[in-house]
Amino acid sequence: MTLDEKLAQLVGYWLDQNGTVAPMQSEMTAGQKAPDLLPEITRHGLGHYTRVYGTRPVDPVERAAWLWDEQRRLVRETRLGIPAIVHEECLTGLAAWQAATFPTPLAWGASFDPGTVGRMAGSIGESMRELGIHQGLAPVLDVVRDPRWGRVDECVGEDPYLVGTIGTAFVRGLQSRGVHATLKHFVGYSAADAGRNHGPVAMGPREIADIYLPPFEMALRDGDARSVMNSYSTVDGMPVAADPALLTGLLRDTWGFDGTVVADYFSVAFLEVMQRVAADRAEAARLALVAGIDVELPTGDAYLEPLADAVRSGELDIAYVDRSVRRVLAAKEQLGLLEPDAFDGQPPTHVDLDSAEHRAIARTLAARSLVLLTNDGTLPLARPDGGRVLVVGPNADRAEALMGCYSFVNHVLAHHPGTPAGITLPTVADAFADAWGDSVDIVRQRGCDVTGDDLTHVGPAVDAARTADLVVAVVGDQAGLFGRGTVGEGNDVESLALPGVQRELVEQLVATGTPVVLVVLTGRPYELAWALDGDGPRPAAVVQAFFPGEEGGHAIVDVLTGRENPSGRLPVSLPRAAGAQPFTYLHPVLGGPSDVTSADPTPVRPFGFGLSYTTFTHDDLVVSPTATTDGTLDITVTVTNTGARAGADVVQVYGRDVHASLPRPVVQLLGYERVDLAPGEARRLTFHVPAARFAFAGRDLRRVVEPGDVEIWVGDHAAASTLGRPADSTGGAIVSAAARHDVEVPGTATPRATVRLTGPVHEITADDARLVTVTHEEVDA
Repeated sequence: MTLDEKLAQLVGYWLDQNGTVAPMQSEMTAGQKAPDLLPEITRHGLGHYTRVYGTRPVDPVERAAWLWDEQRRLVRETRLGIPAIVHEECLTGLAAWQAATFPTPLAWGASFDPGTVGRMAGSIGESMRELGIHQGLAPVLDVVRDPRWGRVDECVGEDPYLVGTIGTAFVRGLQSRGVHATLKHFVGYSAADAGRNHGPVAMGPREIADIYLPPFEMALRDGDARSVMNSYSTVDGMPVAADPALLTGLLRDTWGFDGTVVADYFSVAFLEVMQRVAADRAEAARLALVAGIDVELPTGDAYLEPLADAVRSGELDIAYVDRSVRRVLAAKEQLGLLEPDAFDGQPPTHVDLDSAEHRAIARTLAARSLVLLTNDGTLPLARPDGGRVLVVGPNADRAEALMGCYSFVNHVLAHHPGTPAGITLPTVADAFADAWGDSVDIVRQRGCDVTGDDLTHVGPAVDAARTADLVVAVVGDQAGLFGRGTVGEGNDVESLALPGVQRELVEQLVATGTPVVLVVLTGRPYELAWALDGDGPRPAAVVQAFFPGEEGGHAIVDVLTGRENPSGRLPVSLPRAAGAQPFTYLHPVLGGPSDVTSADPTPVRPFGFGLSYTTFTHDDLVVSPTATTDGTLDITVTVTNTGARAGADVVQVYGRDVHASLPRPVVQLLGYERVDLAPGEARRLTFHVPAARFAFAGRDLRRVVEPGDVEIWVGDHAAASTLGRPADSTGGAIVSAAARHDVEVPGTATPRATVRLTGPVHEITADDARLVTVTHEEVDA
């Protein structure tokens, strides 16, 4: 291969750029060449086509015909005849016109359901492969630390193990259809100072090792993910895009990753433009390539002419170019692109990117992600035949409110007003009309907008509430990018109050005395103490919905009416105040409330919290009394549905290291399992938990498991048994130790069991198990 042919394999080409869908896009792509120059642009070949389907609304069949012809042209008219990898966004489904839109990743986390997430990813991958797409830019494995950050809705949750298990399920599902998954954003992106996008990350290697790296390691070792995308961040002053210790030393030399590292869009150029560690594009290209970024996306601003000049001048050893070319060609071989008959077949003449199966999966996952935060018995709703129901709020009758930032509707169609969504998007109000038909008078009111201080529509909504039998108020966010919304990429906030005058709307609705069910339809957790635990009148029930996707309206009504029993659990702590951020339930003693500070970070609802229309008990905890530091802990518990309704419980196993060489969290999720139970049904579960779940970066930064005592319990949520207070197995309320607020959060936990880890200090290796396995045994209730 000539140098030009090699470099052509290391870049993408962005055919269409309609509207801003990437940071600083208009500035970074000002010199983009016209599509009619494609034969000239690709005369040496091409590594990637950037978002062929996902930048503007194009008919998928017509675009597939163009793509097949274009791939054949690359085979026929370039000297080496190598087709291009086509990559697309697929975080909430394939980001293309007419494709299904699934719940946002924060909803995946709330479901605690890797199986359904894997099925969703498989259906996404099937659509992608049918259209000739080879690589998906998902999942996001950033661990949530600060809900002020706009990209929280793209994340799974605040617990590394939850993120890792859900993310691994997505990887396996997508890749089972022959599409390479891309883990992002490696690493530390979500920890930006004050939650500001692209902000510097100020944390040490120990926190990186214990919190931010494990999900990536799990998805690589357990899921065999084939691609990784770098973070835009600087971590402790070092730009990740130029860090060989992370991108080569850890990722490849330690973990053994042999896939491709692709650049987040423009991150190579950002080494010059934003981080200013490179004097020009050539230096930026050299820094990134040597560090370990194989492919520059979305275009070749740095890896084409500037990099060629650096090689020819002797500033860069061509061995680095060859290293990355081999990786890209290996990926193309794995994807079947180097087969002589790769494009002999015909493109699809009909595609259904939003089939009944897609919608069924979307509805199931959405329903399982909804979290019931409080309920005075109003839910589930009985149909008020002949009655009047007011469905009100800025998100009550607006389809865009159901979807996250990376949905095609909010990501791309926002730049094409008037273009139909291409898929059916029933709103919450539509879904009520579908469920109850003409027997109930469904009244629709906006009440207020998502943002702004206009109270014009509040009065009419309040008047309508006075004459209604029930009010369903749907409030929350609008996802968008770079200021075009309240949450999403670039939409970071200083406050965690609901945007605009939405709180005022809800409080005035509640003051009418008509029962109000509040649905919070958002991409981040907000301050909701006023609605959950306030002293005055409050909503009768509150449901948290993290952007539930195209079938979210139906799923919300399914849960409110009792067709589905709520089973979602909070994947992030529900904050008490923005000033208490960043916060994590994985804190040491002094990370929580104490007598040495007047600030109380205790969340309004803890990680793992969620109510049901039935009740569950966890009894007869049996834990092996000893285990080796390189062995497995066997934890058995009986879960029983003690209520009158069928439902799913998320059984959560927690633990803590009693004494360690460094401060450890007061509580840590060790494993979890969703269990469907009929009324009165009991199931005996055995969790096989690797002792490696207690690993941490020791004083020399080696990840180790130390001998000593650990405590184990099963709880309803992370605060169901706290340091300094014994677990309550009598069904009473549990509150965080030393918390100064008076509100008790319902929850129970089994008594703690102590396990002694024996043997020498064990250093974590690639052979250590990562995933907890669970066995089930039905027992008599």
